[in-house]
Amino acid sequence: MFVTKKFLPRRTFLRGMGVSIALPFFDAMTPALTALAKTAANPKRRLGFVYVPNGMIVEQWTPPTVSDAFEFTPLLKPLEPFRKGLTVFGHLSRPGNDADHALASAGWLSGVTALETEGEDFRVGRTIDQIVAAQIGQDTPLPSLELATEDFTGFVGGCSPGYACAYVNTLSWADATTPLPMEINPRVVFERMFGRAGTTEQRMTRMRTNKSVLDSIATDLRDLERDLAARDRHRLGEYLQHIREIERRISLAETAGFENVDLEAPVGVPASFDEHVSLMFELAALAYQTDVTRVFTFMMAREFSMRTYPELGISEPHHAVSHHGNKPEQIVRHAAINLHHISHFVKFLERLQASEDGDGSVLDHSVIFYGAGMSNGNAHSPHPLPLVSVGGGMGTRQRFIDSAPRTPIGNLWVGVANRFDAEIDRLGESTGRLDV
Repeated sequence: MFVTKKFLPRRTFLRGMGVSIALPFFDAMTPALTALAKTAANPKRRLGFVYVPNGMIVEQWTPPTVSDAFEFTPLLKPLEPFRKGLTVFGHLSRPGNDADHALASAGWLSGVTALETEGEDFRVGRTIDQIVAAQIGQDTPLPSLELATEDFTGFVGGCSPGYACAYVNTLSWADATTPLPMEINPRVVFERMFGRAGTTEQRMTRMRTNKSVLDSIATDLRDLERDLAARDRHRLGEYLQHIREIERRISLAETAGFENVDLEAPVGVPASFDEHVSLMFELAALAYQTDVTRVFTFMMAREFSMRTYPELGISEPHHAVSHHGNKPEQIVRHAAINLHHISHFVKFLERLQASEDGDGSVLDHSVIFYGAGMSNGNAHSPHPLPLVSVGGGMGTRQRFIDSAPRTPIGNLWVGVANRFDAEIDRLGESTGRLDV
């Protein structure tokens, strides 16, 4: 018997001038006559968290019956195509009795009531994403990736009465006193993933010459393509086309305001919210697909977000809309914003589902949590939190896990940590473990 199949290591890179591009999973990464479980095709588990601010219209979120065969409510309806591997969580509560935006974002992944301070003595706790990243992210280029679309880091003092701006600037904390910065610039994220980092002026020069990172790997690329089978060549072509399309969209976002760009400021932040969110989700998907990271957090907008949504016919800021005062017309507007955010999340899930990964898709091997640290935005309610997980990483059936009223969200994160082999029995103000 002759075995001629070419074998590629899972961590194969195409390299060029200051560029290192990881590859997605190919058939050639499975050695011939080797059991699947012993190869690179044995999938890596991934974990993600997507956060939306200012609460939701929970009456349009929570299923009417506590049953695994629950009916999809208006806000959950877009997620119905992903019902295999979808779990809705009921009656979870974030810590802190104070009805405050800062506590919502600070306590969501930490399970901790943030210390009331407007100074630099802020204190929260290590977050679940960082606990899991320490377990599964140590052999990837980036242990975790923190993304956002709004930057409040220029503010000092209290962004909320009594609470430091650090609490609304990030979801992720390395420890009780170390908040991790969230990157809003797609260009910076792209270059962290693929190299070619540089000054703002260097980025502007690349914009003018319109050079792609792919131009730098042409020699390696030709050598690789020669040795790949037709199926892998097709996958490689799709993957590189996707990278080039992301670069093109980032460049369009940059050049849209090119004449007014301050060379001391970063470039690459789209003026359009929809384009900005879409690019950040695309980068997160690409990071998963190439195993650049296995853990990410994404704050689609920050608490107190004053963003308007003219594309929805809503001219009032999101924060103002969330204080609907039980007025039917304002509730309709807030629900429309909630639905708009979910529509972007759905596109991200579709992208993960379409990306092959070993014996399934990237989504099959991931768990992505989506939700808010606030329930009713009008009252800043800390419970029941709207929260759902999607992906096959915690099973392949539709579930409704309904807890006792006001169960600490930390109980869930303890269960998630254990699922990812992080042996903890407590997180923040947890009172036990929620089995997931």
